[in-house]
Amino acid sequence: MICIQQNIYAQDTVAVAKPISHKFKPETLRATMLAVSFPGLGQIYNRKVWKIPLVYAGFGALVYSVGFNSRGYNTYIKAYQDFTDTDPKTVSYVKLIIADPSTYDPVKFPSAYTYYKDAMLRMVDYYKRYRDLSYIGIAGWYLVSILDANVDASLFNYDVSPNLNVTLLPMQMSLPGGFIGAGLSIDLKVNF
Repeated sequence: MICIQQNIYAQDTVAVAKPISHKFKPETLRATMLAVSFPGLGQIYNRKVWKIPLVYAGFGALVYSVGFNSRGYNTYIKAYQDFTDTDPKTVSYVKLIIADPSTYDPVKFPSAYTYYKDAMLRMVDYYKRYRDLSYIGIAGWYLVSILDANVDASLFNYDVSPNLNVTLLPMQMSLPGGFIGAGLSIDLKVNF
């Protein structure tokens, strides 16, 4: 008979510690300060990198709007200045007005001259207004990106529990004049 000996080894007495996994909880103040220092850093800190293209697309659209409206403003202000001066060499307005150039004379055609001048002033005001609104939009978008980082950090670990119930119940409502009428009440109850 053949005997097979089993080798029994003693186990180590030192247990291997499992690494402690920390749940990420962003600090609201840090996320806000990072977003203030550079747009998009708050979103990176909150681990919401998918929002970064949205932040920069908004800034890009607003910067494009500033450039577009600035070019329009500069074109029309130059045309207005050339149209109202007495130098016949300045004719930048000719490409903007679609009419016979002989009608630009303020002596022969005063109503046409006034109309063209007023039309150019309206366009100057139009482009200036939207250029200025685009600058305000840049500041507003910057604040929205900061607010997004702040709110996202605040609500990062917010848990929506299935224990939320919404019920509709009939109730009596007091109306102006002392009358009492029927109405509906919406109630939200949280069970722990």
